[in-house]
Amino acid sequence: MSQENILEVKDLHVDIKLHEGVLTPVRGVSFEIAKGETLGLVGESGSGKSLTCKAILGINEKKCKSSGEIIYDAHEKGKIDLLKLNPTGKEIREIRGKQISMIFQEPMVAFSPMYTIGNQINEATLLHITKDKKKAKEITLDVMRKVGIANVEKRFKQYPHEFSGGMLQRALIAMALVCNPKLLIADEPTTALDVTIQAQILELMKELQKEFNMAILFITHDLGVVARMCDRVAVMYLGRIVESGPAATIYADPEHPYTRGLIGSVHKIGGKKEDRLFSIPGTVPLAMNLPKACGFYDRCDARIEGLCDKAEPDLVEIAPGHCVACFNCPHEACKKQKEEAMAKIKAEEAAAKVAPDPEEGGKKRGKR
Repeated sequence: MSQENILEVKDLHVDIKLHEGVLTPVRGVSFEIAKGETLGLVGESGSGKSLTCKAILGINEKKCKSSGEIIYDAHEKGKIDLLKLNPTGKEIREIRGKQISMIFQEPMVAFSPMYTIGNQINEATLLHITKDKKKAKEITLDVMRKVGIANVEKRFKQYPHEFSGGMLQRALIAMALVCNPKLLIADEPTTALDVTIQAQILELMKELQKEFNMAILFITHDLGVVARMCDRVAVMYLGRIVESGPAATIYADPEHPYTRGLIGSVHKIGGKKEDRLFSIPGTVPLAMNLPKACGFYDRCDARIEGLCDKAEPDLVEIAPGHCVACFNCPHEACKKQKEEAMAKIKAEEAAAKVAPDPEEGGKKRGKR
């Protein structure tokens, strides 16, 4: 693990056993986050983004079985593989909420309607910082002020239904930041907000990141937000990362057809009224009993028949820090992977022709 990285995810798989078969929503995800960096994890709903992030904190449901490595730099305690920790044990509970914190998708669902906002933010303060209730309240009120909540003494005693959507999102950010985490996981924190409030929340997160010097894993399907927030981008589709690299490079020179489709679907300033936005046909398929093929094959406008439907490309580096998983890419690394995959397919087909059919052999033996 690099000294600069606070988190490294290596070959992460999440499997869910169902009566119909095994669902594989996360299939070999790997990425790293440097200290103080913002990584954007982008993809449509159903790509496996939220399950990936919940696996980091060990808060997926019991039916979700995670494998691989999630190496976290815990400073004094050294490097820790979070997947090896007991999800309900003391060690992970000391990290969860204190060193790694999460902003969940829906603030209305994340907060309990039975307790006041102040009580719920205060819970983390009492658990991780101080047992003194008076000091804990002071810390909670201070972080509520920092996220832009006015009249904090009054707001501290109010319930979630008494907050507006934007103010509730601020309270959720306050709850995530109250312990000064080293890594903040933000799972679509601006989805339910209007554009004006969204801009305020993003600006607030950038200011707080500088103040606390924390890394951010930002999950979203909004590429406009990614351009504003992130240093690097990882594009995720059907449980795998299909392209990753610096944000500026991904926007200027997207190589994967899925990345190009996502960028093409965003309205551009200066575009003509009659210009139609690009739409990717179809939807993300169910990650169960998947064929040995590129996951984007059915929706891709650049697919290669006889290759993309018979092999799945690996993520290869085409430029420093820029990786892509696609056979139909002009770079040398992709061409080499394409040639190797085609040679393997031909060898398998030739072997299948030579090998005797077991059913035919049985029929002949029966006749004798």
